[in-house]
Amino acid sequence: MTQLDAAPFALPEQPAAADLVAKYFRALGDPTRVRILALLRERERSVGELVAALGAGQPRVSNHLACLRWCGFVESRREHRTVYYRLADERVSALLDTGHALLADNAEHVAACRRIDSPC
Repeated sequence: MTQLDAAPFALPEQPAAADLVAKYFRALGDPTRVRILALLRERERSVGELVAALGAGQPRVSNHLACLRWCGFVESRREHRTVYYRLADERVSALLDTGHALLADNAEHVAACRRIDSPC
């Protein structure tokens, strides 16, 4: 069994680069995952700390962390019984900065867009 066989998704036989980039950015398509990344920009945090800060259930936060870890946004370390998460790469922080900068010029349009939230 390979690592891809255990993946929480399935890829086409020959995924196009655009398919993979779109799938990568879909990881940022959930507000909870973006909030998790914003919290981890500040400092490394345990699952319990993230649960408290987000006001979300532990299973939901853990599910989002698994997605973010699988796609390379975060990494974890275990210290006794506690698992701590941090950004996996400084470019994740830069990606969030770029998103905020682009949004600053387009916030009204993004807020009013009905196409992003509906299936094509």
